[in-house]
Amino acid sequence: MKEETTTAINNDSLESSVLLLRAVTHPLRMKILQYIHNHKKAHVNEIYHGLGIEQSIASQHLKILRAEHLVFTEKKGTFIFYTVNYDKLSTVIGSVQKFLEEE
Repeated sequence: MKEETTTAINNDSLESSVLLLRAVTHPLRMKILQYIHNHKKAHVNEIYHGLGIEQSIASQHLKILRAEHLVFTEKKGTFIFYTVNYDKLSTVIGSVQKFLEEE
């Protein structure tokens, strides 16, 4: 019985990790994170102009990054500024390392 609980927890953790990995490993989302990192913070207009993409596409991908807590938001006036959540990215790397080390 205890083994089933452990498996369920691991499955939940694995599912959460998969969603997080999918969010961070998408090529465009990686470019968005890199853009924000290079500029320290950015709002959606800067991001879509800087990457040469449509505003709606940038917003959709930022929504996914927000949902997985990979970016922080700060509202200033009518703009929402995004910054990279480096702690969450470290968690992603740690999860992958832990998975690779499991037997």
